[in-house]
Amino acid sequence: MKSNRRDFLKITGLGSLGILAGCTSNREAETVLNTIKEQAERTRAQHFNMRGFAAPAIDVVRVGVSGLGMRGSGTTQRFASLENVEVVALNDVRPEMVERSKEAISDTHSPEGYSNGPDDWKRMCERDDIDLICIATPWHLHAEQAIYAMEHGKHVYCELPMANTIEECWELVETSERTQKHCVQMSDSCHSGNAAVVLNMVREGIFGETIHAEGGYIHDLLDSHIFRRDTYHELWRLHENIDRNGNLYPQHPLMPMAQIMDINNGDQMDYLISMQSNDFTMADKAREMAVEDDFWQPYVDSNYRGNMNTTLIRTHNGKTINVQHDVSTPRPGYRFHLLSGTKASYVSSPGRIGFDYYDGWISEDEYDALLEQYTPRIINVFNDMQRLTSETDHLGHVYERVNAMDWRLIDCLRNGLPVEVDVYDSVVTSAVTPLSEWSVANGSMPITVPDFTGGSWKTNKRGMNVNLETGGGNTRIR
Repeated sequence: MKSNRRDFLKITGLGSLGILAGCTSNREAETVLNTIKEQAERTRAQHFNMRGFAAPAIDVVRVGVSGLGMRGSGTTQRFASLENVEVVALNDVRPEMVERSKEAISDTHSPEGYSNGPDDWKRMCERDDIDLICIATPWHLHAEQAIYAMEHGKHVYCELPMANTIEECWELVETSERTQKHCVQMSDSCHSGNAAVVLNMVREGIFGETIHAEGGYIHDLLDSHIFRRDTYHELWRLHENIDRNGNLYPQHPLMPMAQIMDINNGDQMDYLISMQSNDFTMADKAREMAVEDDFWQPYVDSNYRGNMNTTLIRTHNGKTINVQHDVSTPRPGYRFHLLSGTKASYVSSPGRIGFDYYDGWISEDEYDALLEQYTPRIINVFNDMQRLTSETDHLGHVYERVNAMDWRLIDCLRNGLPVEVDVYDSVVTSAVTPLSEWSVANGSMPITVPDFTGGSWKTNKRGMNVNLETGGGNTRIR
């Protein structure tokens, strides 16, 4: 049986070296894939249900930020722009990045810097005057730092993905339940934009029973980010696209779709299948860059990820989700894109809603009126808070503007409310990446999605209170 499996893996592509990042042999790659399968089929009794858990209220949330590159520097400025937040510590392996972020918020905050080597983030987490650690480091450091922070009494707000492996996903769940510390993944969610409106409409019954959703991380980063020497520290994002074939960044589209389709409260992902195209642009780009600059010569013969990944997820209740990933072709982008229900359907771009096959999409005026009617309270309150400040006038890049998810997280912590993206949401959306890698390597075979809730999804109540039913909404922006 084992020899047959090896023959099959050779047929489906594992026979070539480097099918998974970091693997130096076929045997090592097969071990990694077998571990993904074993961990996916693992079951575990829940120790403590973090769904709906409300930690003690914190009037002034004291924040430390780890990783001050493009995303982390923006995270620092966003949190510095919220009242009842004190940014007390900043960490990066590059001292100049620490100094730059300190200067950016010096009018209102005086954080201590941590840049004494690659492990200095631990010293920051060990402080007893920090409530929330925000992690914006390269992907492979996220889970380690989040686990350490929770073990040292901190809530966690982490850039996506929350984890790189299924083992890390399980450890994050176990640590969050044991320490009763929140573990929240930064991601597009139903806190803002049309996703919040669609979620409100779903709960009001406009779409009937939801059946299917589609979205993707379609974002051309080839010239602007991936093959740029000054964007990601030590080109880590480029390296993530070498020797890997899977859906590497599903959380932005998947999180709002999961919230809309009641994943972890009433339904759960059951299994997925994933298919990958070949690479038609990245290897060519490396050769083109190497002609002009010898720096890129070592990347010419790399095994680049295929351009398009399509991952299909089926839920326990028989619903389906389609998540795509493409960061290396010029296709116009979208995130959460489509919802189909028994009574109506929604498409994001251009924005449309249809109630009948024969009548087609409703008019633009009718669509706008529906959006206005069902805009939830959380959006209106957040917009009101923004209007009370000049914050949006003096901050330029989107990473530096306070968004509704940042605002609501601090609002929940201050008011002692359950967070609206918990550890189960964070890990199940992150688990899609290694699961998709296994499926791609095995000829798009199905693989089980772990139940990180230990069965509590069957009885969990809905979270994501877009109409602020549980309270809050009183956190102001500077």
